[in-house]
Amino acid sequence: MSISQTLLGLLESGPRHGYDLKRTFDDRFGHDKPLHYGQVYSTMSRLLKNGLVEVDGIEAGEGPERKRYAITDAGITDVENWLTRPEKPEPYLQSTLYTKVVLALLTGRDADALLDSQRAEHLRLMRELTRRKTGGDLADQLICDHALFHLEADLRWLELTAARLDRLATEVRS
Repeated sequence: MSISQTLLGLLESGPRHGYDLKRTFDDRFGHDKPLHYGQVYSTMSRLLKNGLVEVDGIEAGEGPERKRYAITDAGITDVENWLTRPEKPEPYLQSTLYTKVVLALLTGRDADALLDSQRAEHLRLMRELTRRKTGGDLADQLICDHALFHLEADLRWLELTAARLDRLATEVRS
């Protein structure tokens, strides 16, 4: 996820303080990985330096001064370009699971047990995500569906690999 573009996009609705940006980001996108305050402020500093945001005001408070940031026209253009550019699909051609299966076969370990263990872990996580999805709002449901679809693809791969394990063992040991 691009934190810079996400924070810029949040600023399109109006100027905000770093604290407000963090809170909104965490509410909308950071359920499982909230932003650190330092990450927000370092990102805002970079965006300011690059002319994508400007300081809209400074308020004195009980603690340090609070800067209110506003998006610039260049920032709006940056968000527009980011939103209209398709994300590159990420093929998992350097799969850790594949590496573990091959190494298990090369070292004489039980690759079937490895696949079974991984399958159980995937199913455990899928059950957890399904529970979360059932009790969640639409945003939570959509993010859980995304994760579940990826886990289902992994499970299909695990089953296919298990079915081809003897053949793979012959190939990697020759």
